[in-house]
Amino acid sequence: MTAADDASASGPALNGPRRRAPKPAAVARERGLTAAQQVYQQLRAEILGLHRKPGEPISEKDLAQAHGVSRTPVREAVLKLASERLIEVFPQSGTFVARIPLSDLPETIVIRSALEEASVRHAAERATADQVARLSAIIDRQRAMAAAADRDGFHLADEDFHAALSEAAGLPGVWTLIQQVKVQIDRYRRLTLPEPGRMERVIGEHAAVVAAIAAHDGDGAARAIKHHLEKLREGIDAFRIEEPDCFIDDRPPRGSA
Repeated sequence: MTAADDASASGPALNGPRRRAPKPAAVARERGLTAAQQVYQQLRAEILGLHRKPGEPISEKDLAQAHGVSRTPVREAVLKLASERLIEVFPQSGTFVARIPLSDLPETIVIRSALEEASVRHAAERATADQVARLSAIIDRQRAMAAAADRDGFHLADEDFHAALSEAAGLPGVWTLIQQVKVQIDRYRRLTLPEPGRMERVIGEHAAVVAAIAAHDGDGAARAIKHHLEKLREGIDAFRIEEPDCFIDDRPPRGSA
């Protein structure tokens, strides 16, 4: 049996007990999805949520059994995730959850910051009282999730907050674009949540953005969202050292062309 076939193999500890996203039975497959799409969506969610840790082996056989399907749709899902750099396939070694590429993180944060700074400037100009209230309500939900130490719930509320910023700006397509580029950042962000005080700091940073929007202060909102995202970038090296098995340093050497 190869390492990839050992579904019980442990990934990195990552500050807490191993957790798994629930595995749906085949009979609960969503209407309209092919078997490959169902496996892809579930496996992708587990990887992005760190329920499957970077470097963890993946058994196609076990996935097929869990979903009640043949190996073919599982293989299709794995290949699609490999094309997204979320899975690595080594013919002589096995299939593994890809480690987080360090080269992706700073560039993605720069792209996201530019897009969200534009969004919050628009939101400061046009957001209604109801939209500001919705943003504040999402922050309240994040406070509840932080108090309950519910990292999954906190992350989902965080996603809702940033989507609501784009909606308040009248630019929902901006959030759609951000979602297309932030895949690796999502895994890194989930890695930061167990850090003591991290969720509370995020809540404070979000509150500063909303306060500026409510005051129709576009410059202040842009500064607040930039600060929020820059704080994420500042922590990359520290987390790389703390969780070395979760990252791959694929950055070009300094001074190279």
